[in-house]
Amino acid sequence: MPRGTDRQGAPSASEAPLCAAHDPSPSRPRLALPPLACDCHAHICGPQSRYEYYAQRIYTPPDALLADYRHMLATIGVERAVLVQPSVYGTDNTAMLDALHTSAKSLRGVAVVAHDVAPGELQRLHDAGVRGVRVNIVDVKDRVAGTLPLAALTELALKIKPFGWHMEFLMHVDEFADLDDLLGDFPVATVYGHLGYMKPGQDIAAPGFQALMRMMRAGRAWVKLTGPYRISAQALPYADTDAYARALVDAAPAQVVWGSDWPHVMVKNTMPNDGDLVDLLGNWIADAATREQVLVRNPARLYDFD
Repeated sequence: MPRGTDRQGAPSASEAPLCAAHDPSPSRPRLALPPLACDCHAHICGPQSRYEYYAQRIYTPPDALLADYRHMLATIGVERAVLVQPSVYGTDNTAMLDALHTSAKSLRGVAVVAHDVAPGELQRLHDAGVRGVRVNIVDVKDRVAGTLPLAALTELALKIKPFGWHMEFLMHVDEFADLDDLLGDFPVATVYGHLGYMKPGQDIAAPGFQALMRMMRAGRAWVKLTGPYRISAQALPYADTDAYARALVDAAPAQVVWGSDWPHVMVKNTMPNDGDLVDLLGNWIADAATREQVLVRNPARLYDFD
């Protein structure tokens, strides 16, 4: 076996750094969540012995299995979930699809597909519970900041539009001061993770963040309240992200969902406990009725839950 590869031909952990593992003992949050609350952003990783990793991945996660995830959900009081294809699998959605097949009623998925994906494959994914595609704009080789491959994205959007899907972007919205002009007429709704994934040093006055909120008010964009540790310069409770979350909810409460971002891959500081992450919702959304909208009604609409 060549040095620097695992038994499946993917980079070894020394080349694709091994992530810290999630906290296996989630605490029960102080904040009680409403019935049918939904975690709209989580990843299933592994077992590595069964699902082959993408050779060009930039990290290697420890196994984060469906059983562990279900235990976490039961502890924090969440009944529905959306599994998002992690980058470590590229366009091979098998691990996510196998998880979806265990519970067609309570699970949905967001897939990663090739731009030349066939309609038949999209139908197969739809039947399995997929309701969107994810596009990573951040971890792209030779990427020019503030640019999008708009022609290719539009072509893919037109393919998924008949299924009622959305396109989820992993992107730094502060790079796109004209985001609403750029994507205002996009063929499908767009979703943005990690509170817009602002780079350090930015605030809510950043033109890209303001453009995102304009899109939300127009009903063309959704935002996930996820991964505050990805954009915070502080320790939990990541108080420097409060302004982002509150501004997004105030701008368009009907266009916001929440997610755990479990198993918190590539966390650079202390691994958070999922119960503590749930309690951040109390800092971000003081009103119980609005929390119910964000946790229950909005996900039901975006992800087509019954």
